[in-house]
Amino acid sequence: MTLANSGGNRDSSRDFLSVNPVFVSEPVRVPRHSMPAGSLQPDVAYQIVHDELMLDGNARLNLATFVTTWMEPTAATLMAECFDKNMIDKDEYPRTAALEERCVRMLAELWHAPDPATAIGCSTTGSSEACMLAGLAMKRRWQHRGGKGRPNIVMGANVQICWEKFANYWEVEARVVPMSGDRFHLNAEEAVKYCDENTIGVVAVLGSTFDGSYEPVAEICAALDEHHPHIPVHVDGASGAMIAPFCDPDLQWDFRLDRVVSINTSGHKYGLVYPGVGWVVWRDHDALPEDLVFHVNYLGGDMPTFALNFSRPGAQVVAQYYTFLRLGFDGYRRVQQYCRDVATSLSARIAEMGPFRLLTRGDELPVFAFTVTDDVTGFSVFDVSAHLREAGWLVPAYTFPEDRTDLSVLRVVVRNGMTHDLADLFIDDLTRVVEQLEKQEKPLRGKEASSFAHGTR
Repeated sequence: MTLANSGGNRDSSRDFLSVNPVFVSEPVRVPRHSMPAGSLQPDVAYQIVHDELMLDGNARLNLATFVTTWMEPTAATLMAECFDKNMIDKDEYPRTAALEERCVRMLAELWHAPDPATAIGCSTTGSSEACMLAGLAMKRRWQHRGGKGRPNIVMGANVQICWEKFANYWEVEARVVPMSGDRFHLNAEEAVKYCDENTIGVVAVLGSTFDGSYEPVAEICAALDEHHPHIPVHVDGASGAMIAPFCDPDLQWDFRLDRVVSINTSGHKYGLVYPGVGWVVWRDHDALPEDLVFHVNYLGGDMPTFALNFSRPGAQVVAQYYTFLRLGFDGYRRVQQYCRDVATSLSARIAEMGPFRLLTRGDELPVFAFTVTDDVTGFSVFDVSAHLREAGWLVPAYTFPEDRTDLSVLRVVVRNGMTHDLADLFIDDLTRVVEQLEKQEKPLRGKEASSFAHGTR
């Protein structure tokens, strides 16, 4: 390392230190809100961005997100090889387009479409876009049936915010069934109450983001058969559509129910692919009105397309096909069942600790919610969340929606990569947190401390 010369001045002939030239090449001030006037060396720019991102939370310890945070290195390599491919350029990248079509066929078969070989569907940037497309198709079908007046769509208060966006953007009345008592999602009885001749469809959620529970899709369909036979059902299976086929194969929720016209899922959740990719599949061509489909030339033939986005990367679609090919049905079953085993074991251990009460156990989605018992007066779920964050764990604390805002809970999402060993470490940290918090006389944090929202897809 160069030191000052004999006169006490810096040696101007050596502006860079050999120990770490990247850090001494970094400008004194890095502009954050305006474009720099000059350029930086790539390794310097990389180090600046890399260092700031170190302040993010550890994705593997993020028990708030449903999004995949671990894939095999071979998948990451394959994605890197495809970052430059534009998914919409089907003529330029015909093999990528073929992989997308194969994924649609696999999902149609997995969800028991009447004829998987002809079922129509597409990839999207996530479930939000997929839900928009499904909702738009239901609205157009309602219009084709001669619908007049203002259309409406029926859903539970536990739906993801994208459905409220859909209703707003496409001028559809959102009829949201509120939670009540210990009913935290939509049921058949409430669904039929909110339907009428202008209802374009009912949204049934297979895996609530609030507590991980399945909505009773078959019961909702049966009730509509009796009271509103003209109303279709869309299953928002953002998470559950990639859990139930493997862990609950006998559960009737998919295209085996004639009233289910479309299903969406997030490939980047329990589809086990890095973000962002989603999928939507319609049971047959009649479920997707032809006047919503655009046709493009594909290798001299016709390629139907129906999506909101145009240019987007093909890497995630390729990664989805890789994962289907890599794991197969049995591999997915083992991964998803392991997640469920970790979730149910972890929830049981939390229940045994004493100060917590489970709302769900993680035996549907590998997701569970819990709250503090009524006799706990010294701390809140928000205190628990804050103390766990100090140990590196991101566990959201939040209140339930309208009519149950009195209920504040913690929620744990178990994903691929959350092992029994990590669960042991989590319990160790939670035990220490509880021991500390039990020394408090009253809660230090309330609802205002919640920074979590059910808004990402």
